[in-house]
Amino acid sequence: MRSARFRRRLEQLNKRVDELQNKRKVNANDRVKEATEDPFTWVTKHAMTYNEHWVEEGRPDPYEHFPPYPYFQDVFDLLDAERVMWFEKSRDLMLSWTCVAYLTLQAMKTPFRGVLFQTQKVDKVIQLIEYAKCLYKTQPEWLKEAFPLKKPIEKQPELELEFANGSYIAGIPGGADQIRSYHPWGYLNDESSFQPEAGECYNEALAVVKGKIIFNSSAGPGWYADARHDIVRNEEG
Repeated sequence: MRSARFRRRLEQLNKRVDELQNKRKVNANDRVKEATEDPFTWVTKHAMTYNEHWVEEGRPDPYEHFPPYPYFQDVFDLLDAERVMWFEKSRDLMLSWTCVAYLTLQAMKTPFRGVLFQTQKVDKVIQLIEYAKCLYKTQPEWLKEAFPLKKPIEKQPELELEFANGSYIAGIPGGADQIRSYHPWGYLNDESSFQPEAGECYNEALAVVKGKIIFNSSAGPGWYADARHDIVRNEEG
């Protein structure tokens, strides 16, 4: 009799432990979903940028969340709504960081989602990859556990960030021929005004990119400014 009561009690305890563990998993999943449901929440509360001029600007730390400015939400909404986006940026608007954050979160959350970053020079595209790596590594541990990398971040190549879910972010220098070996979901062409082959890159991106195409540059003479303004006139006409 004592043995039977003990077994029943043990079964009850095991059942209660299972219930608590399942509840904890549900709560953890809810927390992850809430944190990554939209890019604005992710970058203003959970992921951080770095500021190389934090001392000169009197900031308390080089790492900070995005400031909760409403225009960041507007940019994210536009990126959700359109396949192709064109931005004429100012340095103070953090648009490169914003575009990188949007595409990084897409790759992090969705399995087998490839993303390309392209600039004219290798050192600049390495910087964009560093933006993505910074956003990832400054998250809380429970988010990194929910979206693990293929290998530790310090062992990732300079021009890549690979996730365990099969997604990747890769950086390539300027030139339309650089795009042809990839078939990514997303593509960011940064500082397009300084890329002589930006027009060819755009045509190539239209052919191979299945998801989002983003061109982001300061205003200046050349193909990018002409293409950007023609598109605006066509849309308004």
